[in-house]
Amino acid sequence: MSLSPLIDELIESLRVLPGVGPKSAQRMAFFLMERNKDGALLLANSLSQAVERIGHCRQCRTLTEDEVCRICSDRGRNSSKVCIVETPSDVMMIDKVTGFKGLYFVLMGHLSPLDGIGPEELGLDLLANRLDSGDVEELILATNPTVEGEATAHYISEMAKKRNIRSTRLAHGVPIGGELEYVDSSTLSHAFTDRRDL
Repeated sequence: MSLSPLIDELIESLRVLPGVGPKSAQRMAFFLMERNKDGALLLANSLSQAVERIGHCRQCRTLTEDEVCRICSDRGRNSSKVCIVETPSDVMMIDKVTGFKGLYFVLMGHLSPLDGIGPEELGLDLLANRLDSGDVEELILATNPTVEGEATAHYISEMAKKRNIRSTRLAHGVPIGGELEYVDSSTLSHAFTDRRDL
């Protein structure tokens, strides 16, 4: 039974969010309509503004409302180091947690031929132009440690190697505070293979 076509539409609209199923969407819709209409209006306005004004940085491809994002336009950052990530949220996390003061390049995904995602879709032609400029000395490959992420990192490292640019990969291993018996075999294997001197 449907209470209202508009409520049904709101519930369906909320389901576009990752991890939001029918029950969660219904709870959110009723919460907003019953208890927080001001919050709903604020959310609607913020979404509308974001959709209209946010695009991609012409240098690194992250999300921004400017032609060039704040990170790329910051002259205090080290332009010789470029960190390659899959998503804009990766930029936020690395910048917040690591103290990295270089620049970024956002792939907006990873190589996945079965899904029709090749080098062009990841903007690797733009990255190649950046590497050809002669400013970049090191690429830090921070793609996800999945099969596709590893393949993407390998492809980009080959691009760097052809231009005599150093490429490094984020370390993979046992999390701090983790116990070996609870670490999955793939992570433990990576940690053992990539061990370092103390």
